[in-house]
Amino acid sequence: MSTLLTILNIIFMLIFIGGLYAMQKKHVSFSKRVFVGLGIGIVFGLILQFVYGAKSDVLKDSIEWYNIVGKGYVKLLQMIVMPLVFISIVAAFTKMKLANNIGKISSLIIGLLVGTTAIAAAIGIASTFAFHLDGSQFQQGEAESARIEQVEQRLGDIQNMTLPAKILELLPANPFLDLTGERATSTIAVVIFSAIIGIAYLGVKKKSPEQSELFAKIVDALHAIIMRVVTLILRLTPYGVLAIMTRVAATSDYNAIWQLGKFVIASYVALVLMFVVHLLMLAFAGLNPITYLKKAFPVLTFAFTSRTSAGTLPLNVKTQTQDMGVPEGIANFAGSFGLSIGQNGCAGTYPAMLAVMVAPMAGVDPLTPSFILTLIVVVALSSFGVAGVGGGATFAALLVLSTMNLPVAIVGLLISVEPLIDMGRTALNVSGSMTAGLLTSRATKELDTKVFNGVQQQSVTV
Repeated sequence: MSTLLTILNIIFMLIFIGGLYAMQKKHVSFSKRVFVGLGIGIVFGLILQFVYGAKSDVLKDSIEWYNIVGKGYVKLLQMIVMPLVFISIVAAFTKMKLANNIGKISSLIIGLLVGTTAIAAAIGIASTFAFHLDGSQFQQGEAESARIEQVEQRLGDIQNMTLPAKILELLPANPFLDLTGERATSTIAVVIFSAIIGIAYLGVKKKSPEQSELFAKIVDALHAIIMRVVTLILRLTPYGVLAIMTRVAATSDYNAIWQLGKFVIASYVALVLMFVVHLLMLAFAGLNPITYLKKAFPVLTFAFTSRTSAGTLPLNVKTQTQDMGVPEGIANFAGSFGLSIGQNGCAGTYPAMLAVMVAPMAGVDPLTPSFILTLIVVVALSSFGVAGVGGGATFAALLVLSTMNLPVAIVGLLISVEPLIDMGRTALNVSGSMTAGLLTSRATKELDTKVFNGVQQQSVTV
């Protein structure tokens, strides 16, 4: 009987996929298809949990099949991340788009990412105070106990790494290893390696123009192929969002979410306020925040559902360049740096909130200006090297709490609501990197405002 029910659930999913495909054939806009996939996924997931129960075998079997679409789509995106970062940055040099301003561009992007992370930390602190959150009120069950053991084990690895060692981790000792994405800092390492290749190309261009011209043609050809692959994968976004959201809605522990509802609400208040800060920064730079919202919606929706900043990178870069008018070099630097530096949600808001919540348990008064200022500085500095995949926020929280000599067990106590909050954090991370790209291109006067202000979205309708 369970097999028949599983097959029935698969048929329903195929029907929904067919409906989204029919919308695509009728040239319904990409944003609308993503939104429809999101809505159907939520409703269908809730129905599945109501009918079968979150831990039933039928639901587990059905979700495994749905993961072929959802997790398969994320894997395809992750597959293209490293080739995209490498070839796009090298191409930016061969097309002379980064040659003169690389130092200024990278400094502006990193400054914006770290600066907004400090602001996010301050907002997280304020939200924690406003909701009177207390870390001692969280209960510890079997799942939480197991999570705490994992946390403490990971803490040992973190404490053994000094700040200079963390900086060295960003450098590409073996670029071929980093192209596989094996390390948490692989993306930044690939960015650095690509920039070195680009700078070397500029040197060869002066001394051996013929060789540099051949190299540039090879890079241009590879770039065209990689971007076509990105386009093919991005066409699958509505289907991926549908399957991922179905899994999230069907398997979430709503009882635990209800019990920790105060923390969830406080977290989302902080995340939304920081998102408003992004919009205000764009407005102060003379860019219409409503236009940004419309064009960033598909990117932020996918980041929200997939919970992976790295997987969102291809859509992030393509939207910045073709919909917002950001030069390709700046878009790639902003998107790539944003995976491991200054993640506003995972490395900013979340660690700051946890630190304030557990400070009284360690005999520290979180209301003192010295504690708040120290915490903001530690959060900003610790935001270097946070992985752009699931678990980055845990790493950042452990780093901040251990640096501040505060209890780390609270990281494990929040395991039941971690996926729900991580959705919002990831969307904020991606918004931060896109905002950095827009503001940097605006500051360097390289933003194509005609493209930004245009109504038509070019990249996501192909």
